[in-house]
Amino acid sequence: MSSIKKIVITGPESTGKSTLSMQLAECFQTVMVPEFARFYISRLKRPYTFDDIESIAYGQLKWGEELLSKANRFIFFDTHLVIIKIWFLMKYRDYPAWIDSELRKKDIDLFLLCDYDLPWEPDPLRENGGEMRRLLFTLYKGEIEHYNFPYYIIRGNQEERLTNARNAMVSYFNLS
Repeated sequence: MSSIKKIVITGPESTGKSTLSMQLAECFQTVMVPEFARFYISRLKRPYTFDDIESIAYGQLKWGEELLSKANRFIFFDTHLVIIKIWFLMKYRDYPAWIDSELRKKDIDLFLLCDYDLPWEPDPLRENGGEMRRLLFTLYKGEIEHYNFPYYIIRGNQEERLTNARNAMVSYFNLS
């Protein structure tokens, strides 16, 4: 088992996950795992499919495995299977059973769930603004709780989010 602590930054679209992941990786002098979906979908020349989302799930896991060897004490994930599972359910009302098996492994040490209190910023790859952000936040929180993962809700502007996330880590991991 790895001594590297795995922290997932998750939440609805446009809640500062990527920025926070990068900031935390810099703060703790380690690496972060980018969102594979952005990489994958930005290269598609057609609408994505169920099979594409499954490929994204596998790709996200693979990137995490590859970057784990470069991590120093912590590794930060810009997304996780929790988001991908909800994506499947929202879009197709179904998802591959192996995702539940992966989630039950409980190989994540802490989730930092970003609230939807930042303003929405449109982006060609984003699909869920407005009230969908509230719904997705609730669904992600429900999934995290369903699998009994520890989590903190991260709120505030970008600077406050970093402070709140660092404080959550200090508290949870008893850092000095």
